[in-house]
Amino acid sequence: MFSWPVLALLGVVAAGTYFQTVTGFGLGMIVMGVASGLGLAPVPALAALVSLLSLANCLVALPGALHHLDWRAIRAASIGLLPAMAAGVLLLGYLDQAYAPLLHLLLGGAIVYGGVSILLQAPPGPGAADKRSFFISGVCGGLFSGLFSLAGPPLVYQFYRQEMSLKTIRYSLIFLFAISAGGRSLMAGSQGQLDAKVLLLCALALPVGVLATMAGKHYPPPIAQRGMRRIAFAVLTLIGISLMAAAVPQLLG
Repeated sequence: MFSWPVLALLGVVAAGTYFQTVTGFGLGMIVMGVASGLGLAPVPALAALVSLLSLANCLVALPGALHHLDWRAIRAASIGLLPAMAAGVLLLGYLDQAYAPLLHLLLGGAIVYGGVSILLQAPPGPGAADKRSFFISGVCGGLFSGLFSLAGPPLVYQFYRQEMSLKTIRYSLIFLFAISAGGRSLMAGSQGQLDAKVLLLCALALPVGVLATMAGKHYPPPIAQRGMRRIAFAVLTLIGISLMAAAVPQLLG
């Protein structure tokens, strides 16, 4: 049960949940990127695991913080997120069976995009953004969520360019990730992606994720947000490029 891949995956889960708790994003990109790059589990299994872990992370991080949420932005993003997420889950099942190298190429591209969006934080726009921009970010985030449990990049870019407090941004993102993770878990279960192996991995990883979430909530690192974004950009970009470089020969072969 506690083989090297399982222990390594638990370590990646701890790092991802801690990072997401202190920044509001990163769990999916870190776990999907590192675990997929190391070949610790197949992409659909990792995506299902990340959805369950993200839901648990949100349930631990949100209590006592609901007054920070921007409900206007959350409603607009959710309208686009949920249908696109369902489409992404269906597309994942097709690509995993027919075009696995293409799936890894897309995953690598999504992770690179996530790393770049973290580093290149756009300046706040003038005034409050209209609902359409949140809806569009929700559609993009939902598609990424359905495919790879990576709802973060489009939503992070959208929210971090708003004139909101950091707490409002962070907890609004976490709330949207909870919606995405809950919906995706139900959809993945209906598609048979939550098999016994995934549920066992989740049972092992959940206590690790909860402890890491609590640690992030009470013991954030003494590093500025900009410094953490630079670290995340470097790691995620390297992982994404590695995945893409490995997939291209398989597609051309």
